[in-house]
Amino acid sequence: MNKGASIAVGVIAAATLAAGGGYWLGTRGGAGHGGTAASVTTATHAPASESAKKERKLLYYRNPMGLPDTSPTPKKDPMGMDYIPVYEGGDEDAGGEPAAANQIKISTAKIQKLGVRTEAASLRVLDKIVRAAGRVEPDERRIFTISPKFEGYVERLHVNVTGQPVGKGQPLFEVYSPDLVSAQREYALATQGVQAMKDAGGEAQSSMQQLAESALMRLKNWDISEEQLKALAKSGGTKRTLTFRSPVSGIVTEKKAVQGMRFMPGEALYQVADLSSVWVIADVFEQDIGLVKTGAKAQVKINAYPDKVFEGTITYVYPTLNAATRTVPVRVELANPGLLLKPAMFAQMELPVGGKGQVLTVPDSAVIDSGTRSIVLVQAKEGLFEPREVKLGARSDNYIEVLEGVKDDEQVVVAANFLIDAESNLKAAIGGLGGHAGHGSAAKTDAASPAAKPAAAGHKAEGTVDSVDAKAGTVSLSHGPVETLKWPAMTMEFKVANTALLKDLKPGTSVAFEFVERQPGEWVITGIKPTGSAKTASQTAPASANSHAGH
Repeated sequence: MNKGASIAVGVIAAATLAAGGGYWLGTRGGAGHGGTAASVTTATHAPASESAKKERKLLYYRNPMGLPDTSPTPKKDPMGMDYIPVYEGGDEDAGGEPAAANQIKISTAKIQKLGVRTEAASLRVLDKIVRAAGRVEPDERRIFTISPKFEGYVERLHVNVTGQPVGKGQPLFEVYSPDLVSAQREYALATQGVQAMKDAGGEAQSSMQQLAESALMRLKNWDISEEQLKALAKSGGTKRTLTFRSPVSGIVTEKKAVQGMRFMPGEALYQVADLSSVWVIADVFEQDIGLVKTGAKAQVKINAYPDKVFEGTITYVYPTLNAATRTVPVRVELANPGLLLKPAMFAQMELPVGGKGQVLTVPDSAVIDSGTRSIVLVQAKEGLFEPREVKLGARSDNYIEVLEGVKDDEQVVVAANFLIDAESNLKAAIGGLGGHAGHGSAAKTDAASPAAKPAAAGHKAEGTVDSVDAKAGTVSLSHGPVETLKWPAMTMEFKVANTALLKDLKPGTSVAFEFVERQPGEWVITGIKPTGSAKTASQTAPASANSHAGH
């Protein structure tokens, strides 16, 4: 064998030994870690991944809220959120193109997971309907009270029930009064004296005439009708009783008169209301009162007549505001044919308000309001979102006018699977969308690590059963932190995928469960077991546990 052949044989032998040794080491490593291919692959490519990380050049740290603020060193924003590192070449999950300092970059997979939807900002006329709850009240100008101006007794009642309809001039009751009898007698005597002194001197005749006029004025001041006065003058006598009549057509809304009772001057015996026209007093919220004008046509709906709409006119906006409800009363006057509208009925007023022409608008769901500022997420391009502070104007039921911050036809985010917590909706919304929820290490991992993967759809947690509602198919759990969602420990209600999952659950039971988000804001439990059996299951399924380890 020549020298070249010896070298070739040596190389082949070395290669064979290396392959055998590698196989032996690989099988030993697999036996120690469950023998999965995943562990071998991870071990093989780990150095390459680490070298790729080292090769990426750190450019700067950007504001986690997407504001145009960068820093060459790590820092926190006023909300305590870590600034996000930006590397040369951008985020692999978002396509490799670096995002600007004021943009949020997320992957297509995460967009689909979050359920992000966009809609173009557009010009439209903002038509709004001002809605207000109210009540039916009688027209105050059509309410009449019958109160005798002298002392007397109720001799007889012609109308003796509350709610009875009466016509104008219809007799209500008869009264007897000694003062009235005396006044009638004085008037009769004075009238007779005027007739007897026709031929007397001018001074005597004038004095008698003044006496007669004085007696007549006294009867008129007591609301004795002209018809009754003429009858007295014609008969020349007196009547024991006097009849009081209704001054208007309407409904007797109050009756205090009882037959035989004594009444004093000014005492209200009857109240009659004309309900052919009524008021609706609607309580309009403070923010809408600027849109309400007198003379505007309003629609009124009554619960008792769901198929009817009553048309009315706003006749007065009251000058006072109810501090407790922050509402201003508004009077709507409307006809009441058939007397369908009863005083004290509840009513719903709707007032269509026209816009001031076409204005730039976005859907109301696109605006994230922190209380101190309003933000809209604008889609710069696929996977790139830019938070912008906007100045808002008028509002309709579904759209809001944008005065500054957004241009016509720009795509704005109108729906996303935001993780809303009780502390700050704005922080959770922008934090979740940008891949940072205020937890420094998690935020950096998602933005900087090229090996980061989209979160799995399923989530796991452990907790205690508070209550079970088998009929509604829900269970209330006090659970611990959920790392995959960055949730703290809390108590919340879950739906279950199948009511059979509830059969072994009782309040106080410790459980381990897995859940998914079926649609935005709807969390559904797909598996739940008492803690003991759940731990056993997790020990026998390391691959399944591994799928959540990265979250």
